[in-house]
Amino acid sequence: MKSQEIRSKYLEFFQSKSHEIVASAPMVIKDDPTLMFTNAGMNQFKEYFLGNTVPKHNRVTDTQKCLRVSGKHNDLEEVGMDTYHHTMFEMLGNWSFGDYFKTEAIHFAWELLTEVFKVKKDLLYVSVFEGSSDNDNLGLDQEAYDLWKEIVPEERIIYGDKKDNFWEMGDQGPCGPCSEIHVDLRTEEEKAAVPGRDLVNADHPQVVEIWNLVFMEFNRKADGSLEKLPAQHVDTGMGFERLCMVLQDKKSNYDTDVFTPLISSIEKVTSSTYGESEKTDIAIRVVADHIRAVAFSIADGQLPSNTGAGYVIRRILRRAIRYGFTFLNIKEPFIYKLVATLSNQMGEAFPELKSQKSLIENVIREEEQSFLRTLDQGLILLEKIIDETEGEVVSGKKAFELFDTFGFPIDLTALILRERGYSLDENEFNAELKQQKDRSRAASVVTAGDWTVRGKEDVNPFVGYDLVESPVEITRYRKVDSKKDGQLFQIVLNKTPFYPEGGGQVGDKGFLLSLDAEKIGVIDTKKENNLIIHFTKTLPKDLSGLLMAKVDTTKRRRTEANHTATHLLHQALRHVLGIHVEQKGSMVNHDHLRFDFSHFSKLTSEELTKVEHFVNSRIQEQIKLNEQRDLTYDEAIGQGAIALFGEKYGDSVRAIKFGNSMELCGGTHVNNTAEIWYFKITSEGAVAAGIRRIEAITGDAVKRYFTEQTSVLSEISAELKNTNNPIKAIQNIQEENANLKKQLDVLLREKAKDLKGELQKEITEINGISFLAKKVDLDAGGIKDLAFQLGENNDNLFLLLGAENDGKALLSCFISKELVKQKNLDAGKVVRELGKYIQGGGGGQAFFATAGGKNPQGIAEALENAKSFLE
Repeated sequence: MKSQEIRSKYLEFFQSKSHEIVASAPMVIKDDPTLMFTNAGMNQFKEYFLGNTVPKHNRVTDTQKCLRVSGKHNDLEEVGMDTYHHTMFEMLGNWSFGDYFKTEAIHFAWELLTEVFKVKKDLLYVSVFEGSSDNDNLGLDQEAYDLWKEIVPEERIIYGDKKDNFWEMGDQGPCGPCSEIHVDLRTEEEKAAVPGRDLVNADHPQVVEIWNLVFMEFNRKADGSLEKLPAQHVDTGMGFERLCMVLQDKKSNYDTDVFTPLISSIEKVTSSTYGESEKTDIAIRVVADHIRAVAFSIADGQLPSNTGAGYVIRRILRRAIRYGFTFLNIKEPFIYKLVATLSNQMGEAFPELKSQKSLIENVIREEEQSFLRTLDQGLILLEKIIDETEGEVVSGKKAFELFDTFGFPIDLTALILRERGYSLDENEFNAELKQQKDRSRAASVVTAGDWTVRGKEDVNPFVGYDLVESPVEITRYRKVDSKKDGQLFQIVLNKTPFYPEGGGQVGDKGFLLSLDAEKIGVIDTKKENNLIIHFTKTLPKDLSGLLMAKVDTTKRRRTEANHTATHLLHQALRHVLGIHVEQKGSMVNHDHLRFDFSHFSKLTSEELTKVEHFVNSRIQEQIKLNEQRDLTYDEAIGQGAIALFGEKYGDSVRAIKFGNSMELCGGTHVNNTAEIWYFKITSEGAVAAGIRRIEAITGDAVKRYFTEQTSVLSEISAELKNTNNPIKAIQNIQEENANLKKQLDVLLREKAKDLKGELQKEITEINGISFLAKKVDLDAGGIKDLAFQLGENNDNLFLLLGAENDGKALLSCFISKELVKQKNLDAGKVVRELGKYIQGGGGGQAFFATAGGKNPQGIAEALENAKSFLE
């Protein structure tokens, strides 16, 4: 059975059991501070488990794209080493929100596996929670055990401890016992030697878990205690790739048709063969897995970067590049070539792969080129570290600097060192790494207490589209301790005019005012699991009293102007550049706006002017806001609304229209474009391959900008003593400067010509080699010209020239090509070695290389030691 059919049959089965098929949520999470990525199928349903939202359907099913590379669920370093761990994977799931519980969940699972998919019953083992004697004091899950006993022989039921059979969402939140279904794919001989039940949860590659049935019935509180949830839920997750392995009778996930098309493409692109050697096989598995994770992330709007989720994606991609570089001997970009295969293979189930194919290819190709340059630079720096090492153990501290500062992989460092006969001080490296992690953890640790619920209903609607102040009541609150911000409080209101951060727009600020004039500042507003949370530094004295919630209208007004301007900017870019332009991200606050979009070249001055003119024309037209609320997603798209990839839309959406453009947007906006006043672009540049970024300002910020620019222009005119035509005055200065530079170049050439004759006379001979080491008064270009001129007159020249320019030291080494061949001399190694005297480094080719440093006083010593290379 092909993988596409397996996926369809799963969804159709649960649809026949009255489950609503829902779409996969984006893999990149934007509204949950506890997670970067969707790491389990239940993530998009957390608000239902927590009771914050009433689900539209009590039974749902889907296939969810997941990523596990950080935190509690971290499979990254296992990927490639075995045949069943992955970074990106599909989680097939079925859920019940307060509807059915253990009986139906267990019978559904058994029916699907054994009757629909025809998995042999004697291949399967099941596990149940055995209970715990710790503070939770939980007993055996007798109900699950009794249900399974009616279906399978008791010898196939295994007791599992809390680690294996009690599922928790995190340190706090919904949790409960679970039953896992495991499959034994070993040969009959292997089964006779060791019983399958002894290998369950023992990391055996042929005895693996395929389905986990979680029975949510508890809530884990901040103090570690458990309380019963008001309703019981079912949350199941089955690994799609492992299910395909079982149904296609394979011993490895990578042998299924989920991966074989990718592996075939990798073999073709890298001229390698899967199955020939373990090292090659691991590398191919790494690349096949990682291209999926990176491609899906980019399609969901998360580009590789140096921070947060983007850093994780960059790390995954670089791991794939490194394996290709080291074990497949590929020194040029190749991973981007696999995107077409992935798109063809999975584009039907996940259409974002097809629509974003060009973007994914371009981003990956540029990342590959960049990291390959990093590897080249790292190899030079590692060579320097080796040259400076006394003995056979390389400093772990220096290796960490290479890893941390330059991004050079530590395992590649260790591999090269082993090949060269050196070892790495791993303890010192790990100590440095631990210090870094401790610093990072200390800066980001946030501890949240339990919610204190006040018995009022958490309706929590946002009324801020129509109101900037409203009478409110507190429904729940809790204390939060942050290493970064200290002690804060989070407050939930029965309704709120405060906009929670989302869709690129920052959260509102303002205050809560009590009847006795107590004023509590709201410093931020966010949304978590569908609750709008207000951050304050203190709590009101009377938590039960009526409060007036007031938004900071000055900041809100400026933010709204900037947000509406991003919509007009999107229109303008599609009008000026073409309809290929798509929004790829935005940031809107009261100071300025930032807008990322797909486009493959730098905007010209003329194009930027046209974009500005388009937006300002819409402002001058005084277009009124056309807003439609509570549309279904299909209704909005049918009316021509633009949706953003990577955004998760709910059952109802809001559409914003200014003029001819209509977009789905939950943010706040001006009522009329005239309120923006004016739009001014302040910068335009690249973010990644095929992604450009425009930053701009509106309203009051533009007024300040014009005032500042007028002041600067006045100062320039005064300095130029030409207030009538400062541009002409600058052009005259530039022309005069160009003429002076030409004259200087002539003088320097004459000086170098004279210097050449003088230096020719100073050349001496050491062991049959013409040698000269001299300090000269020339810049880098002059030194290079002089070196090559002297080289033309000497077939066996070893030349080292030093110079001081602007307080910095320069060393340049020229070695005749004949000497490079005959004497195995290398100018790059020479300058790296002598560079330590000027506290610097450098490199180049074997016949010519340069080094720069910050210690000009060391030039003399470097020149003095040059002859040691010939002695």
